[in-house]
Amino acid sequence: MTTSPDGLWKAVAERDVHADGLFVYAVKSTGIYCRPSCASRKPRRDRVDFFPAPAMAEAGGYRPCRRCKPNVERGGPPALERVRRACEAVASRPDLPWTSQRLARAGGTSTVQLQRAFRDVLGLGPREYVAACRRRRFLDTLRNGRSVTAAIYEAGYGSPSRVYESIRLPGMTPATYGRGGRGATIHWAAADSTIGRLMVAATDRGLCFVEVGATDRELLRHLREEYPNAVIDARPSGSLAPMIDAARGVAEARPVPADVPVDIIGTAFQWRVWRALTEIPPGQTQSYSEIARVIGRPKAIRAVGRACATNPLALVVPCHRVVRTDGNLGGYRWGLDVKRALLQKERERKAR
Repeated sequence: MTTSPDGLWKAVAERDVHADGLFVYAVKSTGIYCRPSCASRKPRRDRVDFFPAPAMAEAGGYRPCRRCKPNVERGGPPALERVRRACEAVASRPDLPWTSQRLARAGGTSTVQLQRAFRDVLGLGPREYVAACRRRRFLDTLRNGRSVTAAIYEAGYGSPSRVYESIRLPGMTPATYGRGGRGATIHWAAADSTIGRLMVAATDRGLCFVEVGATDRELLRHLREEYPNAVIDARPSGSLAPMIDAARGVAEARPVPADVPVDIIGTAFQWRVWRALTEIPPGQTQSYSEIARVIGRPKAIRAVGRACATNPLALVVPCHRVVRTDGNLGGYRWGLDVKRALLQKERERKAR
């Protein structure tokens, strides 16, 4: 099972019992969250949200399913149990001052054992989990209409400088993101390529969206879903010709500029992964574990996979160059056929 949204949805659609304990899914229309294996009626894909722990789903306003009881632990290895207890405590109160000792008490273990358990189970450290919960609380509070100041303190940041250091939103501010892009004007352009229809979109600060699809209508729908409150041009913009050319260049394995400006949302960890991806030469691949080592986080393999799956800039941030350790292609947000074609073209050009 991959940790991309498509991989998680596949586990839900197949009621994969092996995915139980790895995540829960919540249904927006009912306000209920379930285990992946729940036998209840399968929801529509567009109404589902995923959470790594029951406590995070409950912090988001969902209640547990009475049928599969996702909030009731069914037993597991000691490390998983320690991580589960600590995660639930943090997710319910991310605003608390979570010291190493406090985290260990929540997990019912020592600081060393908890650190090791988090690395083994989640591929990240306890403090990174705390940071992730705070980011989610912060952004959720913004989306619910609260002010940036209120969101900062409700998430437990303590000061505006800390939230800006943690969220790392180059270009687009947290307030703009919280309003679904309200206040931002987004221009777009589309063109045919060897892998399908390409769309690029940008604010005045830089590239914020690159997508591969079948039609302009489909691509525009995805753009509006990403930035529902932004002002999006009704017609394509000729000013984005260099950006569309850069995206097509990657699709055709041509050299592209290395200094394309971007205006996207990402955590510090995601940015480290995305920067590492841009340093993989065309025609070459690296494994998820190699990327984890490159960024100095050798055990964060799953987290690297999640960062690749949430890359908002197809082609420009070349996550298609990341494969599994055994050489298997792994997952790809825009489809394995596209990934296979991109790698093949790059290898052919390299061999010339």
